[in-house]
Amino acid sequence: MAKPRTKLHSSSSSSTSKKSIRRSYKNSGFRKRLLWVLKQQKTRFYILRRCITMLLCWHEHALPDD
Repeated sequence: MAKPRTKLHSSSSSSTSKKSIRRSYKNSGFRKRLLWVLKQQKTRFYILRRCITMLLCWHEHALPDD
């Protein structure tokens, strides 16, 4: 008579759930790093855009030489 394989089946399902949990942690870590890098790049572009605008428009706001 064959023994039930519930124990083997439960351990394999628990190992697959552990793998999926590990993947979700890895994905969330990757997502956090990606969002952080994107935010940093957005900030850099904002500063760069402001500096270029200031350099291009400085003559409009310059004080007259009296």
